[in-house]
Amino acid sequence: MNSSTFWMPFTPIEAAKNPLRVASGQGSWLVLEDGSRILDGISSWWVNLHGHGRKEIAEAIYHQALTLEQVIPAGLTHGPAEALAEGVLSHLPEALCRMFYSDDGSTAVEVALKMAVQYWWNQGETRRTRFLAFEGAYHGDTLGAMSVGDRSSGFSDPFRPLMFDVAYLPWPSTWDNDEDIELKENAALKALDEALENHGDTFAGLIVEPLIQGAGGMRFCRPEFLLGVQNRMKAAGLLVIYDEVMTGFGRTGEWFSCVKAKTSPDIVCLSKGITGGFLPLGATVTTKKVQDAFLGDDSSRTFWHGHSYTANPLACAAGLASLRLMEKEPFRKFESWHRELGEALQDHPRIRRFRAMGTIAAMELLSDGSGGYFDASGPLLRKAFLDAGVLLRPLGNVIYILPPYCTTREELALIYETIAAVVEGL
Repeated sequence: MNSSTFWMPFTPIEAAKNPLRVASGQGSWLVLEDGSRILDGISSWWVNLHGHGRKEIAEAIYHQALTLEQVIPAGLTHGPAEALAEGVLSHLPEALCRMFYSDDGSTAVEVALKMAVQYWWNQGETRRTRFLAFEGAYHGDTLGAMSVGDRSSGFSDPFRPLMFDVAYLPWPSTWDNDEDIELKENAALKALDEALENHGDTFAGLIVEPLIQGAGGMRFCRPEFLLGVQNRMKAAGLLVIYDEVMTGFGRTGEWFSCVKAKTSPDIVCLSKGITGGFLPLGATVTTKKVQDAFLGDDSSRTFWHGHSYTANPLACAAGLASLRLMEKEPFRKFESWHRELGEALQDHPRIRRFRAMGTIAAMELLSDGSGGYFDASGPLLRKAFLDAGVLLRPLGNVIYILPPYCTTREELALIYETIAAVVEGL
């Protein structure tokens, strides 16, 4: 069969000529058309919470499809959308009590940005259109999401004329045994203080990937830093947006990063794991205070935003089934496993900056390149891991593990053994 008609995402065209052909998936494993198996160590781009082929979610989608597959979401509602919203909100801080559905992570962020700007607009604060964001961030690939993301990679260069101005803050990236963390945090908070003092009346809010910057290199921060950011933003009366598209639904060891960090943002963006990896769905959660700014008889106060498949019943049914599985998943076990299995790698002369939080572990390969997303070691590592039967997708020289929650300790050990063997063979 010819795969040339399928234009693959985040893949140079020349590198996509002979892709591996996947026939099926079960648990933590993908089965190729030739019958060989690959251990999925990254939850297939971070979406597959419970493993492949979960019957509970598949059956929920099937039964929902026999009842109601889609309905216009403007002025009409349905049980799965309401039940999923209530289920998700029950695990978030109490003030977060309103959910707006969309299609994926990028659109969840777009909704959050528009919601924040119009929140101020509806109150006559029309100058508040700018955002604070962090260097190294990734929030998606639509124009607003790109605008608040890091611009140093070059991904967004062709679109810069279309992107809006953002005030960037340094990210206090940390790892195990980091002696400079307080200096980095103080520098970042000082930059925030200066931005608020000099331009505070122009900002609508701040957006952050809480605890872990994902695509930027699995760069961790401490919960204390997020609390410092929130306190400053709250004192200034500005909105805080958490992009939990990647970190949500157990990834950092609690249901959500805001819970782990003991913070309560004004807006939270969700996607990826929300349906257990079965169907696309995004959600933007906010407070009654934010929603109240959109009340009134004047139609100009309405949030005029929507998607054809907003709150799709099939996706919501999948989300409900995934929530039920989450209630039983022992996802908190992974951090101790990562630390036990990663201990040997930390002593390797070519591995540095090991860190683990919840289900996620990351480390950096000392390479001859400059590091970062385009480090030449990335494609070499990816191919070597696949040749060894493990799906890992390094972010340049950053090797990370982000497994489905059904992954056994033995399977996780196999991933670490593969990393050790590949690094040793370089």
